[in-house]
Amino acid sequence: MLGEPFAGGVASELVAPAVTADGVDAVLKMQKPHRESDHEAAALELWDGEGAVRLLAHDPEQHALLIERCVPGTPLASAGQAAALDVFVELLPRLWKPAGPPFRPLVDEAVWWAEYLPRQDWSVAPELLDAALEALRDLPGTQGEQVLLHQDLHGGNVLAAEREPWLTIDPKPLAGEREFGVAPIVRSFELGHSKRDVLYRFDRLTAELGLDRDRARGWTIAQTVAWTFDSTYHATHVETARWLLEAR
Repeated sequence: MLGEPFAGGVASELVAPAVTADGVDAVLKMQKPHRESDHEAAALELWDGEGAVRLLAHDPEQHALLIERCVPGTPLASAGQAAALDVFVELLPRLWKPAGPPFRPLVDEAVWWAEYLPRQDWSVAPELLDAALEALRDLPGTQGEQVLLHQDLHGGNVLAAEREPWLTIDPKPLAGEREFGVAPIVRSFELGHSKRDVLYRFDRLTAELGLDRDRARGWTIAQTVAWTFDSTYHATHVETARWLLEAR
């Protein structure tokens, strides 16, 4: 049985509540094929419900996933920045499982960004393009252990649930080093968007997770700049990248 579709989805054709034949509450997700969502089902399978929603069924030909439903489904951003960061510090190490194929390597994504970015108009902020290209040149070949990364792990993609207090949804998976993993959280404007907020998130995450600050900063600037032109949050992305660059 299928309910009324959820509002606000941008990366899927349909996301709607469902009830399976044996009475389990679920969510049906019909994806729009996109390189960033490749192997979403494989990511959920690897996490196997640990800090993330469970995959109940998958039809790759129809780009359809049936996943565990989060109830009440309140986004983590509603908890406030400090409490949300407590959750992320506990959650990220559980999601960072050793990973390789079939997930796209971060090094390949970095090559794509380095080719793509110079074709965009960065005349308003050329220093951000320079910083992103520097990171994309220096970081990929010197990475640490390769783990499963969620490229879009922000305050709206972790939901309140019953099986665990908070569960991750909507992975856009890559395989790469842990330092990359804080990038989407640092720019998560849902947790507060000011220079103070951005640097607070960056400082807490890198310190409490024991990450290399320079590498985390480089990856965050690089991905934030790379995602700017396809995003409706162009202004906040630019500001986030600039604040991190200024604080270097």
